[in-house]
Amino acid sequence: MAITFTRANLTANGFSGWVTFAILRSTDPCPDVGGVYVVARAEVCAPTFLTKSCGGWFKDRDPTISIGELQANWVEGAEIVYIGKANSIRRRLKEFAKFGAGHKIGHWGGRLIWQLEESSRLLVAWKPTPEIDPLAYEAQLLAEFRAEYGKPPFANDPHRLGG
Repeated sequence: MAITFTRANLTANGFSGWVTFAILRSTDPCPDVGGVYVVARAEVCAPTFLTKSCGGWFKDRDPTISIGELQANWVEGAEIVYIGKANSIRRRLKEFAKFGAGHKIGHWGGRLIWQLEESSRLLVAWKPTPEIDPLAYEAQLLAEFRAEYGKPPFANDPHRLGG
């Protein structure tokens, strides 16, 4: 079943949460099970990119990329900016949130979101997948997103950035 990538449709397809990274840093709203998660924009308008990432450096690697690379990865009109998978949704999203707060966490995936001026307003939702391998479900979602928008979500193609 194909999913249209809006918050309303994702909610109808079992995603819940829709909380900010600040909430993820301060509470444990996520289940401690395997599944997938998405990061969505609170509003769909032209983005403002930061020249410097607020993400943490890991192994002396700066997560910052150029404005040109950010612009090349941007997906016009998309609410979803990242799709991820996790063996433990709670642990993975805690790491992601800490990375965005500047901690040295080995969470390189999705790092582009930390160069969005609006990163503090981004919303995170998750879907436990007890019957489906999270990696397989993530691959399905990415394929469906690519079919709808012609490219992966904004922060989902790090190999194009050398990372």
